[in-house]
Amino acid sequence: MTLQIKTLEEYHNAYRRSIESPEAFWAEQASTFYWRQPWHTVLKNDFITPDIQWFMGGKLNITENCLDRHIAERGDQTAILWEANDPGSPSVTYTYRQLLAAVNQCANALKERGIGKGDRVCFYMPMVPEVAIAMLACARIGAIHSVVFAGFSANALAELIKDSACRMVICSDFNARGSKNTPVKSVVDEAISLGCDSVESVLVLKTGEEKVAFNPALDIWWHDAVAHQPDTCTAEIMDAEDMLFILYTSGSTGKPKGVVHTCGGYMVYTCFSFRNVFQYRDGDVFWCTADVGWITGHSYSLYGPLLSGAITLFFEGTPTFPDSGRFWQVIEKHKVTQFYTAPTAIRALMASGHDEPDKYDLSSLKVIGSVGEPINEEAWHWYENKVGRGKAPIVDTWWQTETGGILITPLPHITDTKPCFASYPLPGVQPCLVDPAGNEIHENGIEGLLCLKFPWPSILRTTYGDHERCRLNYFAAFEGKYFTGDGCRRDEDGRYRIIGRVDDVINVSGHRIGTAEVENAINQHSVVVESAVVGYPHDIKGQGIYAYVITQHPVTDEEHFRNEVLMVVTKEIGAIAKPDKIQIVSGLPKTRSGKIMRRILRKIACGESDGLGDISTLLNPEIVDELKSGVLV
Repeated sequence: MTLQIKTLEEYHNAYRRSIESPEAFWAEQASTFYWRQPWHTVLKNDFITPDIQWFMGGKLNITENCLDRHIAERGDQTAILWEANDPGSPSVTYTYRQLLAAVNQCANALKERGIGKGDRVCFYMPMVPEVAIAMLACARIGAIHSVVFAGFSANALAELIKDSACRMVICSDFNARGSKNTPVKSVVDEAISLGCDSVESVLVLKTGEEKVAFNPALDIWWHDAVAHQPDTCTAEIMDAEDMLFILYTSGSTGKPKGVVHTCGGYMVYTCFSFRNVFQYRDGDVFWCTADVGWITGHSYSLYGPLLSGAITLFFEGTPTFPDSGRFWQVIEKHKVTQFYTAPTAIRALMASGHDEPDKYDLSSLKVIGSVGEPINEEAWHWYENKVGRGKAPIVDTWWQTETGGILITPLPHITDTKPCFASYPLPGVQPCLVDPAGNEIHENGIEGLLCLKFPWPSILRTTYGDHERCRLNYFAAFEGKYFTGDGCRRDEDGRYRIIGRVDDVINVSGHRIGTAEVENAINQHSVVVESAVVGYPHDIKGQGIYAYVITQHPVTDEEHFRNEVLMVVTKEIGAIAKPDKIQIVSGLPKTRSGKIMRRILRKIACGESDGLGDISTLLNPEIVDELKSGVLV
């Protein structure tokens, strides 16, 4: 297994080695995996083009490292432990041996449908074992999985399918989540009808007795396609830099970006970060609550744990169904040792059941984690005291879809922790703060723009089908550096605290939503002339979406109009992007060149109307008073 740091001295030594001799350090970590052919060059480092490659010439298959190599030692150990949405349903377990057999059967089914190396396969699935099986089956045969959160609309799903020209869609008939049973197959059908001509087949998992529309020319049931397949399948030999998956994330331009991760570097880094950030030991039960539609689910529900030979818990439900004790009940039931969730969930549980954790035995917990957005201090202390009970330290992790794995974090029981601070970089990670001109700021106790000045193995390689967009988004702002898009404070002791996005992206419940894509959706409404969207502080979500909307004519029934706008946004993107507040206005503050002054809109939405600064240079300064007087609180 890769290095697992156990003391503060070991952390400092590992970090120093990783900075002084990064290629030797990562070659050492990579050498612990099974490679079909060794690499000839550890790293190609070009932050300009960009052209970043790790373990060049190396051949492998990530599933052999997730599954096959564990069979001799832990073939009968649980690999995936599944907890259903309904707390009355029995738990399901797959041992490593059983999971390998199931993955091979699914891989053979995919091959029978013509799927092979390099083909893209789109997923629109709930958190059931089959989603893990099918993702690994894609990796087994060299197909590239593109998982879409099963909450996005048919329109959004169609755009992502078309962008990557997926040949197959894998979905369920329904998605049981909380009290809802969503007919996701109908969403897939609608998406395919919107011009997804590349799709040749739809593999459908049956989850209940309710009937769904079924097209025999396109659709095939999982149980018909998979059950009869042989349980052996030779793994496709992949180059270290072959694509493993595409995962779409919102950008400031409105069009989602297909972030590309590759086989070798992603494998090495996710395993290394998992073992160290969570200090996993044999026999522990790890639970990351993230859906696999997000990068957290990819890296820390699936790949990181399985690469480490861990027991990983998959959970289909929600934190508050059937009540606010559901998370704590699952931890008690399965004696979870590491628990990793989002500040949004923590704040919601704190609000709905402040003392609820006291009713449960959470003594099994060794580490509790936070992911997706900065956690506020009140929630941090509640989490530490009520859930960690002062014994399980919080790892407040910072990373992104584009980074593939956790980059800045405390190490539990090794480094110190400080509320609201992601704290320290992992070995191999070289963060720096720069000013707007790109000058690096070396002193502590300051704020700046967070960049990374050296690649780590799981850094994104490109944005699918548009490498120039990758360069412009991440590498063009500051020469020789990867720009994260985040503002950051470094305290006097060198800890990092993420302040938030500095681009036009809103972090809603840990999910990045581009303001442009929400505006584009709102503007689809027949009476909307123009809209502008900004983020504002939200007690539960961290950031809410505030929309300023100009209409063609006065709206007589504002509530009805707002509901219509919400329906349009849900249809175009999904319910996750619905604005929390919609203010109908006659105009927007603009410069004389026509640029919307979002700084003013943000301050008004945040209730900071007294600090707007000089507005006399606006094309229409009189609009500011209207916006202030009509602000929604």
